[in-house]
Amino acid sequence: MSILGLKKKQPKTFKVKVITMDAEMEFSCEVKWKGKDLFDLVCRTVGLRETWFFGLRYIVKDTYAWLKPEKRVLEQEVPKDSPITFHFLAKFFPEKVEEELVQEITQHLFFLQVKKQILDEEIFCSPEASVLLASYAVQAKYGDYDPNFHKPGFLAQDELLPKRVLMQYQMTADMWEEKITAWYAEHRGIARDEAEMEYLKIAQDLEMYGVSYFAITQNKRDTDLLLGVDAQGLHIYSPNNKLNPNKSFPWSGIRNISYSEKEFTIKPLDKKKDVFKFYSSQLRVNKLILQLCIGNHDLFMRRRKVDSIEVQQMKAQAKEEKARKKMERQILAREKQMREEAERAKEEMERRLFQLQDEARLANEALLRSEETADLLAEKAQIAEEEAKLLAHKAAEAEQERQRLEVTAMKTKEEKRLMEQKMREAEQLAVKLVEQSERRLKEADHLKQDLTEAKDAERRAKQKLLEITKTTYPLIAAYSAPPAPPEAADFAYESTSTRLDFKDSDMKRLSMEIERERLEYMEKSKHLQDQLKELKSEIESLKLEEQQQQAGLYSVSHSEARGYVQEPVYIPHSNRNSAYMSQMAYFEEV
Repeated sequence: MSILGLKKKQPKTFKVKVITMDAEMEFSCEVKWKGKDLFDLVCRTVGLRETWFFGLRYIVKDTYAWLKPEKRVLEQEVPKDSPITFHFLAKFFPEKVEEELVQEITQHLFFLQVKKQILDEEIFCSPEASVLLASYAVQAKYGDYDPNFHKPGFLAQDELLPKRVLMQYQMTADMWEEKITAWYAEHRGIARDEAEMEYLKIAQDLEMYGVSYFAITQNKRDTDLLLGVDAQGLHIYSPNNKLNPNKSFPWSGIRNISYSEKEFTIKPLDKKKDVFKFYSSQLRVNKLILQLCIGNHDLFMRRRKVDSIEVQQMKAQAKEEKARKKMERQILAREKQMREEAERAKEEMERRLFQLQDEARLANEALLRSEETADLLAEKAQIAEEEAKLLAHKAAEAEQERQRLEVTAMKTKEEKRLMEQKMREAEQLAVKLVEQSERRLKEADHLKQDLTEAKDAERRAKQKLLEITKTTYPLIAAYSAPPAPPEAADFAYESTSTRLDFKDSDMKRLSMEIERERLEYMEKSKHLQDQLKELKSEIESLKLEEQQQQAGLYSVSHSEARGYVQEPVYIPHSNRNSAYMSQMAYFEEV
């Protein structure tokens, strides 16, 4: 067995894992492949044609390096792991993203890389710009804002802001989400590629955008500095300030860049300016700086030239693609609008249908209620008709009662008139009787006075006659005349007695007449009292009849209030018996 046979067979392929910003890919590569072969394979797989911005980066001894296209992959200082891991990243950045980035995939990869650098704080971004960039990132991911779909908390799982910004303000995640959503709602109608381009247009104005920083010293004993390499040129920074460079060398002003081991030399185009030298401690870093400087300078010069046929074709295709996508988006937007309108119309029709169904249901219910109401009204109408007939009958009875009461009232009025006439006659008779009584009383008083006077005169005459008879008459008879015969004396005495008897008969006659008149007066008074009692009884009976008539009239009027067509007969009765009662009292007193 030969020594060659003892040796292991060398594998003809090796495994490679390439990590892009949004995917991971594994390839089986041939041993003889150069870096360009692997890079072209990745670009073809991704569909990238703007290859000059990108490269394959790997980690080596705590720093990173870019895979060189002209050397074999395995001959470079790549990790010995299997598979070998590479990161497909943007190596050079454009000056104006809107003009230089042609393909949508190129824009998308730049967007993802710049977004990660901002969130990892490799690129400084103010809080206001961070919120705005986050809103465009949300628009690129979720599309147009829909409050019905994008409920509060839908961004809870997304990393959108740098931790430095979150720690800088005492705000909750909900408050940050509210701010981002406010901007996000204003981006309605922006497509994903447009949102990503807007994101890059804002990011390219940041001070640290596209800058690669390296630690350097101006001389071997000087303080540390930072060298920044970007699409504009070279910049010198203080270690604690990566935003504002202390000195800048634009590519247009650099004539030559060279290095010897650890020393770099920048020769300005203007020979009057001093040559700038700086030092780097690692040879690998120096090679990387030189590689970035050459690549950025080449792109800088390329931008100032007319685009190649390939780039022109790419731009034309990209323009056509954008126009086509724009047209498709417009068509899609119209279709979406039409679909939304159709959905709204459908919803409106469904709502209208439900409304009509509700209206039909309500109408049916109303119809049923109407039928029930109609039946009820029919029953009520029948009852009302019966009540009307009953009321008509009662009204007829009431009319008869009213006529009867009118007749009764007329009779009552006639009786009242007759009674008033009797009262007046009785009053006149009473007045006459009173006058006669007073006159008789006066006559009786006069007669009594005359009788008393006559009695007094008779008594005085008798007394005087007796006196005269006893004293003077015997003397005169004895001395002046002859004695009369006894017959003459007796005659004189009889004449005197006759005169006295005549007076006594008159008095008796007068007394008898007075007694007779008194008896007649008593009889008339008794007769008048009887008439007054009869009149009082008649008035009481009239009162009772009047009360009964009032009760009948009240019942008739109450029936009219319930629907009878009957006019009440009202007979006034207040104070109408006052004159009668006063007269009765007067007669009773008399």
